[in-house]
Amino acid sequence: MSRDDTTAVDPAGGPVGGPAADRETGPETGPVADRPEAGSAPGAEPGRPGGAPGALWTLGLFRSELLVTLRRRRTLALLAVLAAVPVLIGLAVRIETGDGGSVGGHGEDGDGRGEGGGPAFVSQVTNNGLFLVFASLAATLPVFLPMAVGVVAGDAIAGEASAGTLRYLLVAPAGRARLLLAKYLTTLVFCLVATVVVAASALAVGALLFPLGGVTTISGTTIGFGAGLLRAVLVAAVVAASLSGLAALGLFVSTLTSSGVTAMAATVGLLITAQILDAIPQLDAVHPYLFPHYWLSFSDLLRDPVLWDGIARNLGLQLLWTAVFGSAAWARFTSRDITA
Repeated sequence: MSRDDTTAVDPAGGPVGGPAADRETGPETGPVADRPEAGSAPGAEPGRPGGAPGALWTLGLFRSELLVTLRRRRTLALLAVLAAVPVLIGLAVRIETGDGGSVGGHGEDGDGRGEGGGPAFVSQVTNNGLFLVFASLAATLPVFLPMAVGVVAGDAIAGEASAGTLRYLLVAPAGRARLLLAKYLTTLVFCLVATVVVAASALAVGALLFPLGGVTTISGTTIGFGAGLLRAVLVAAVVAASLSGLAALGLFVSTLTSSGVTAMAATVGLLITAQILDAIPQLDAVHPYLFPHYWLSFSDLLRDPVLWDGIARNLGLQLLWTAVFGSAAWARFTSRDITA
């Protein structure tokens, strides 16, 4: 093991240096300077946050984790790719319909998929740019959004271990459970940020390339633009919540290894496996228990009246996966030998 892969320890047992991948460094605190463990109020006990309540300390830890995650170049690159998807879809529809032709994927089936093989709602984009939001979310949800979440979730713990900063984070008595909770909340916020990036990019491109107006629902009724925009906000919220089960699974995988790349690859691999299993008709008995099964239930928000049954099943399933794999991640992480 090279010198850069270890964390030096002073006679009192505290770290005095170590790797600082994606971390800020400073002459007084060393790596992870923006974390609450790295500093204490004057007169506070070493390693404790100046007598701050545990909830406030956990909030500070979550805030620093969120800032570190969102400032990473890898995260920014993922968000840039997600933002580019609506642009490509909008330009493709604009070019295809520029001569008066029609776009493929007319109509939409009961589970939110386009009948013609294209993304759901894409045939409506030329009439109303707001539908580009729905089409973009339908196009990114099966692959791009979950892969981005898998990368962030898989790297949450394993990335710290491979960078040599995990032991440093646990020197201060923040508690492993609090650190794990902060990591999961950070991943959930990323789910929301990624979904909002796709929706905002689609709305901007749709407004530039296509007219805006009333929204024709799947049921055939028409609602105003304001009501349609509210439906778009609800759709984005449901899509973000649909990724919570995958986030918990990725966090659990991240506690099993000290290699960030391995954890990210394994999480994405499990995602692909679940989607393959969900597409095999002979396994329909297990489909309702696979976390991607109800992902496209957000299309029920575009019915009049809204059908909540599929959405409720989706959110309930994500809650189940979160409970199971969140508990598994806690059991693994709290008993893990960090020094190994």
